[in-house]
Amino acid sequence: MIPSLPLQNKTVMIPRGKAHAKSFSELVAKFGGIPVEVPLIAFKPVAATDELYEMMNNLHTYDWIIFTSNVTVETFYSLMNTPVPFPKVAVIGDKTRQVLENTGVRVDFTPGHYVAEDFVEEFHSHIREGSRVLIPKGNLARDYIAATLKKHGAIVDEVVIYETYLPDDSRDKLIQMLRNRRLDILTFTSPSTIDHFMEIVEAHMLQKELDQCIVACIGPVSMRKAEEWGLTVHAVPEKYTVEEMLKSIIEYLKINPHTGG
Repeated sequence: MIPSLPLQNKTVMIPRGKAHAKSFSELVAKFGGIPVEVPLIAFKPVAATDELYEMMNNLHTYDWIIFTSNVTVETFYSLMNTPVPFPKVAVIGDKTRQVLENTGVRVDFTPGHYVAEDFVEEFHSHIREGSRVLIPKGNLARDYIAATLKKHGAIVDEVVIYETYLPDDSRDKLIQMLRNRRLDILTFTSPSTIDHFMEIVEAHMLQKELDQCIVACIGPVSMRKAEEWGLTVHAVPEKYTVEEMLKSIIEYLKINPHTGG
Protein backbone atom coordinates (compact mmCIF):
# COMPACT_ATOMS: atom_id res chain seq x y z
CA MET A 1 0.00 0.00 0.00
CA ILE A 2 1.39 3.40 -1.01
CA PRO A 3 1.37 5.83 1.95
CA SER A 4 -0.58 9.04 1.39
CA LEU A 5 1.27 12.31 1.13
CA PRO A 6 1.13 14.47 4.28
CA LEU A 7 -0.99 17.25 2.73
CA GLN A 8 -3.10 14.90 0.60
CA ASN A 9 -6.24 16.69 -0.69
CA LYS A 10 -5.75 19.67 1.64
CA THR A 11 -6.36 23.02 -0.03
CA VAL A 12 -3.64 25.45 0.99
CA MET A 13 -3.97 29.20 0.55
CA ILE A 14 -0.84 30.73 -0.99
CA PRO A 15 -0.87 34.44 -0.10
CA ARG A 16 1.81 35.54 -2.57
CA GLY A 17 1.51 36.99 -6.06
CA LYS A 18 2.44 35.11 -9.22
CA ALA A 19 6.04 36.34 -9.25
CA HIS A 20 6.73 34.78 -5.85
CA ALA A 21 4.08 32.04 -5.57
CA LYS A 22 5.48 29.42 -7.96
CA SER A 23 8.03 27.74 -5.68
CA PHE A 24 5.57 27.90 -2.74
CA SER A 25 2.82 26.22 -4.81
CA GLU A 26 5.24 23.56 -6.07
CA LEU A 27 6.18 22.65 -2.51
CA VAL A 28 2.52 22.32 -1.50
CA ALA A 29 1.89 20.05 -4.50
CA LYS A 30 5.01 18.03 -3.68
CA PHE A 31 3.49 17.21 -0.28
CA GLY A 32 0.16 16.26 -1.90
CA GLY A 33 -1.70 19.49 -1.16
CA ILE A 34 -3.78 21.60 -3.53
CA PRO A 35 -2.26 25.09 -3.78
CA VAL A 36 -4.74 27.93 -4.14
CA GLU A 37 -3.03 31.20 -5.00
CA VAL A 38 -4.82 34.18 -3.46
CA PRO A 39 -2.30 37.05 -3.56
CA LEU A 40 -2.87 39.06 -0.39
CA ILE A 41 0.05 41.34 -1.04
CA ALA A 42 1.51 43.03 -4.08
CA PHE A 43 4.25 45.58 -4.51
CA LYS A 44 4.88 48.58 -6.72
CA PRO A 45 7.98 50.79 -6.79
CA VAL A 46 7.60 54.34 -5.58
CA ALA A 47 7.97 57.13 -8.10
CA ALA A 48 11.66 57.76 -8.67
CA THR A 49 12.86 61.10 -7.36
CA ASP A 50 16.11 63.06 -7.61
CA GLU A 51 16.66 62.33 -3.91
CA LEU A 52 16.33 58.60 -4.52
CA TYR A 53 18.77 58.65 -7.44
CA GLU A 54 21.23 60.73 -5.42
CA MET A 55 21.10 58.18 -2.61
CA MET A 56 21.77 55.33 -5.03
CA ASN A 57 24.64 57.18 -6.68
CA ASN A 58 26.20 57.70 -3.26
CA LEU A 59 26.08 54.10 -2.05
CA HIS A 60 29.86 54.21 -1.69
CA THR A 61 29.47 56.67 1.21
CA TYR A 62 27.73 54.02 3.35
CA ASP A 63 29.44 51.34 5.40
CA TRP A 64 26.51 48.92 5.13
CA ILE A 65 23.30 48.41 3.19
CA ILE A 66 20.66 46.13 4.73
CA PHE A 67 18.13 44.22 2.61
CA THR A 68 15.25 42.67 4.53
CA SER A 69 13.56 40.78 1.66
CA ASN A 70 14.01 39.66 -1.92
CA VAL A 71 11.27 42.15 -2.91
CA THR A 72 13.47 44.93 -1.57
CA VAL A 73 16.41 43.67 -3.62
CA GLU A 74 14.38 43.33 -6.81
CA THR A 75 12.81 46.77 -6.41
CA PHE A 76 16.16 48.37 -5.59
CA TYR A 77 17.64 47.01 -8.79
CA SER A 78 14.63 48.13 -10.84
CA LEU A 79 15.20 51.70 -9.67
CA MET A 80 18.93 51.78 -10.38
CA ASN A 81 19.95 53.83 -13.42
CA THR A 82 23.38 52.29 -13.74
CA PRO A 83 25.28 49.64 -11.76
CA VAL A 84 27.12 51.09 -8.77
CA PRO A 85 29.51 49.49 -6.27
CA PHE A 86 27.81 48.30 -3.08
CA PRO A 87 29.11 48.82 0.45
CA LYS A 88 29.09 45.81 2.77
CA VAL A 89 25.78 43.98 2.49
CA ALA A 90 23.65 42.47 5.27
CA VAL A 91 20.46 40.51 4.66
CA ILE A 92 17.69 38.80 6.56
CA GLY A 93 17.13 35.34 5.13
CA ASP A 94 18.53 32.76 2.74
CA LYS A 95 16.22 33.75 -0.12
CA THR A 96 17.34 37.37 -0.01
CA ARG A 97 20.98 36.30 0.06
CA GLN A 98 20.45 34.01 -2.92
CA VAL A 99 18.81 36.75 -4.98
CA LEU A 100 21.74 39.09 -4.32
CA GLU A 101 24.41 36.48 -4.94
CA ASN A 102 22.74 35.63 -8.25
CA THR A 103 23.43 39.22 -9.31
CA GLY A 104 27.09 38.88 -8.33
CA VAL A 105 26.84 40.87 -5.09
CA ARG A 106 28.71 39.48 -2.11
CA VAL A 107 26.69 39.20 1.10
CA ASP A 108 28.76 39.91 4.20
CA PHE A 109 26.25 39.12 6.94
CA THR A 110 23.23 36.83 7.38
CA PRO A 111 21.77 36.19 10.86
CA GLY A 112 21.05 32.79 12.31
CA HIS A 113 17.31 33.60 12.64
CA TYR A 114 15.34 35.63 10.15
CA VAL A 115 13.58 38.23 12.26
CA ALA A 116 14.56 41.83 12.96
CA GLU A 117 15.18 41.27 16.68
CA ASP A 118 17.66 38.45 16.11
CA PHE A 119 19.24 40.29 13.19
CA VAL A 120 20.07 43.32 15.35
CA GLU A 121 21.29 41.18 18.24
CA GLU A 122 23.83 39.49 15.97
CA PHE A 123 24.63 42.42 13.69
CA HIS A 124 25.29 45.33 16.03
CA SER A 125 28.84 44.12 16.77
CA HIS A 126 29.66 44.80 13.10
CA ILE A 127 29.06 48.53 13.42
CA ARG A 128 30.83 51.24 15.37
CA GLU A 129 30.01 54.76 16.48
CA GLY A 130 29.27 56.77 13.34
CA SER A 131 28.86 53.81 10.96
CA ARG A 132 26.61 54.82 8.06
CA VAL A 133 23.84 52.34 7.26
CA LEU A 134 21.25 52.43 4.47
CA ILE A 135 17.99 50.46 4.73
CA PRO A 136 15.72 50.35 1.65
CA LYS A 137 12.22 49.28 2.70
CA GLY A 138 8.52 49.08 1.93
CA ASN A 139 6.03 51.62 3.17
CA LEU A 140 4.64 49.25 5.82
CA ALA A 141 7.96 47.92 7.13
CA ARG A 142 8.84 48.27 10.79
CA ASP A 143 11.56 50.70 11.86
CA TYR A 144 12.91 48.36 14.55
CA ILE A 145 16.28 47.72 12.91
CA ALA A 146 16.96 51.40 12.23
CA ALA A 147 15.87 52.51 15.70
CA THR A 148 17.98 49.89 17.44
CA LEU A 149 21.12 50.49 15.36
CA LYS A 150 20.86 54.21 16.09
CA LYS A 151 20.97 53.36 19.81
CA HIS A 152 24.28 51.60 19.08
CA GLY A 153 25.67 54.76 17.51
CA ALA A 154 25.02 54.14 13.82
CA ILE A 155 23.83 56.83 11.43
CA VAL A 156 20.91 55.17 9.66
CA ASP A 157 19.05 56.32 6.55
CA GLU A 158 15.80 54.54 5.72
CA VAL A 159 14.32 55.01 2.27
CA VAL A 160 10.90 53.75 1.13
CA ILE A 161 11.31 52.23 -2.32
CA TYR A 162 8.04 50.31 -2.73
CA GLU A 163 4.43 50.37 -1.63
CA THR A 164 2.43 47.37 -0.44
CA TYR A 165 -1.20 46.88 -1.45
CA LEU A 166 -3.98 44.28 -1.73
CA PRO A 167 -4.73 43.27 -5.34
CA ASP A 168 -8.39 43.91 -6.20
CA ASP A 169 -8.86 40.50 -7.85
CA SER A 170 -7.95 38.72 -4.64
CA ARG A 171 -10.77 40.27 -2.63
CA ASP A 172 -13.61 38.60 -4.55
CA LYS A 173 -11.74 35.31 -4.88
CA LEU A 174 -11.08 35.08 -1.15
CA ILE A 175 -14.67 35.97 -0.20
CA GLN A 176 -16.01 33.26 -2.51
CA MET A 177 -13.60 30.59 -1.28
CA LEU A 178 -14.24 31.31 2.39
CA ARG A 179 -18.01 31.36 1.96
CA ASN A 180 -17.84 27.98 0.26
CA ARG A 181 -15.37 26.69 2.89
CA ARG A 182 -12.91 25.68 0.20
CA LEU A 183 -9.73 26.47 2.14
CA ASP A 184 -8.33 23.97 4.65
CA ILE A 185 -5.00 25.60 5.48
CA LEU A 186 -4.25 29.33 5.65
CA THR A 187 -0.60 30.30 5.38
CA PHE A 188 0.69 33.79 6.12
CA THR A 189 4.11 35.05 5.11
CA SER A 190 4.04 38.53 6.66
CA PRO A 191 1.97 40.74 8.97
CA SER A 192 0.67 42.61 5.91
CA THR A 193 -0.86 39.43 4.45
CA ILE A 194 -2.71 38.91 7.74
CA ASP A 195 -3.95 42.51 7.89
CA HIS A 196 -5.31 42.33 4.34
CA PHE A 197 -6.88 38.91 4.94
CA MET A 198 -8.60 39.87 8.18
CA GLU A 199 -9.82 43.20 6.84
CA ILE A 200 -11.72 41.23 4.20
CA VAL A 201 -12.94 38.67 6.75
CA GLU A 202 -14.28 41.31 9.11
CA ALA A 203 -15.81 43.49 6.40
CA HIS A 204 -17.84 40.51 5.14
CA MET A 205 -18.44 38.81 8.52
CA LEU A 206 -16.66 35.60 7.58
CA GLN A 207 -15.15 34.79 10.98
CA LYS A 208 -17.17 31.58 11.41
CA GLU A 209 -15.91 30.31 8.07
CA LEU A 210 -12.41 30.16 9.58
CA ASP A 211 -13.38 27.73 12.35
CA GLN A 212 -12.14 24.59 10.58
CA CYS A 213 -9.03 26.15 9.02
CA ILE A 214 -5.48 25.45 10.12
CA VAL A 215 -3.53 28.70 10.46
CA ALA A 216 0.22 28.78 9.88
CA CYS A 217 2.59 31.76 10.12
CA ILE A 218 6.12 31.96 8.79
CA GLY A 219 7.54 33.44 12.00
CA PRO A 220 6.82 35.01 15.39
CA VAL A 221 6.16 38.54 14.09
CA SER A 222 3.41 37.26 11.80
CA MET A 223 2.11 35.02 14.58
CA ARG A 224 1.75 38.00 16.92
CA LYS A 225 -0.12 39.91 14.24
CA ALA A 226 -2.48 36.95 13.69
CA GLU A 227 -3.15 36.68 17.41
CA GLU A 228 -3.86 40.42 17.60
CA TRP A 229 -6.66 39.76 15.10
CA GLY A 230 -7.97 36.93 17.29
CA LEU A 231 -6.74 34.04 15.17
CA THR A 232 -5.51 30.80 16.73
CA VAL A 233 -2.15 29.94 15.18
CA HIS A 234 -1.53 26.20 14.86
CA ALA A 235 1.90 26.07 13.23
CA VAL A 236 5.04 28.24 13.28
CA PRO A 237 8.44 26.91 12.18
CA GLU A 238 11.70 27.34 14.09
CA LYS A 239 13.42 28.45 10.88
CA TYR A 240 11.41 31.14 9.14
CA THR A 241 11.11 29.85 5.57
CA VAL A 242 8.17 28.65 3.49
CA GLU A 243 9.47 25.09 3.37
CA GLU A 244 9.87 24.93 7.14
CA MET A 245 6.41 26.44 7.61
CA LEU A 246 4.92 23.66 5.50
CA LYS A 247 6.85 21.08 7.53
CA SER A 248 5.45 22.59 10.74
CA ILE A 249 1.93 22.20 9.29
CA ILE A 250 2.68 18.56 8.50
CA GLU A 251 3.87 17.99 12.07
CA TYR A 252 0.67 19.56 13.38
CA LEU A 253 -1.42 17.31 11.14
CA LYS A 254 0.39 14.21 12.43
CA ILE A 255 -0.84 15.06 15.93
CA ASN A 256 -4.24 16.39 14.78
CA PRO A 257 -5.06 14.30 11.68
CA HIS A 258 -8.74 15.23 11.47
CA THR A 259 -8.37 19.01 11.33
CA GLY A 260 -8.24 21.27 8.28
CA GLY A 261 -11.08 19.82 6.25
